[in-house]
Amino acid sequence: MGGSRVVVVTGASGGIGRAAARAFGARGDKVALLARGETGLNAAAEDVRAAGGEALAIPTDVADYDQVRAAAERAEAVLGPIDVWVNVAFSSVFSEFVDIEPAEFKRTTEVTYLGFVHGTKVALDLMLPRDHGTIVQTGSALAKRGIPLQSAYCGAKHAIQGFYESLRTELLHRGTNVRTTIVHMPGVNTPQFDWVESRLPNHAQPVPPIYQPEVAARALVYAADHPARREYWIGGSTVATLLANRVAPGLLDRYLARTGFDSQQTDQPRDPHQPANLWKPADGKDGHDYGAHGSFDDQAHPRSYQMWASRYRVAVATAAVAGLGLAGLGLLRGRCR
Repeated sequence: MGGSRVVVVTGASGGIGRAAARAFGARGDKVALLARGETGLNAAAEDVRAAGGEALAIPTDVADYDQVRAAAERAEAVLGPIDVWVNVAFSSVFSEFVDIEPAEFKRTTEVTYLGFVHGTKVALDLMLPRDHGTIVQTGSALAKRGIPLQSAYCGAKHAIQGFYESLRTELLHRGTNVRTTIVHMPGVNTPQFDWVESRLPNHAQPVPPIYQPEVAARALVYAADHPARREYWIGGSTVATLLANRVAPGLLDRYLARTGFDSQQTDQPRDPHQPANLWKPADGKDGHDYGAHGSFDDQAHPRSYQMWASRYRVAVATAAVAGLGLAGLGLLRGRCR
């Protein structure tokens, strides 16, 4: 897709959203950045400008529909008609379900699920009359496979998957040129593990293998350029998890019951004074800029070969078939000698 586009990224102050905003900026796009944390938002805007794009920071709580609507109107007034809307913003609670307060579960759902609903509704209201635009949903392997200690987040991500599938069929029925796709992510090295609401005894971590947020950002940009594909699975671990869940979900239940608690915690005790981003932003006026990366740079992979193979799946499949054909020809020749 050539030329500068107007892109909205929610959750743009940190993590995947921050890296995605910078990636769109590097293409020369005009990027509206939506998040609650003003310190992080302002730093993200500087990232976009440094990368070569135009930035507009709009403090927004995506759980509030009216705020999302106002943010979109401001983005269009300043930057122009929105071409791409990327939903990333989320929140979570790391805890066994029995220890999560109802208000915490509700808040996680409002941000992580309804935030996507609000963003999508606002984007469609603007895009459908123009018959143009793309909405990219940031999914997760946990949208299709629940794991322990993340019931609120998994529930919200599963809801996003169902919402997305329903919406996609409606858009196909309309025959509109507005497109939507979803990108399912693996464990990513983002600041959420430093600011998440947690009742775990040790510091929370992504389920390994861990990927850098730039891997996720490249996938979102690619999906925005190629939205006709139904969904993208990023990272070999995502593919393995989702395929295993199709084949033997009961066995995976037992495996996760045995390994899922330890795999989501480091061997370091949780800081009892760790900020909690659930109710107010850790990177707000009184906080500091957390950036795109979390605490796991020494473990995180900078690329995903599975994502490369997914992008070029036709070429990979052709090469595989050709390789099998050559192998078969060699075997046949050997037998004929």
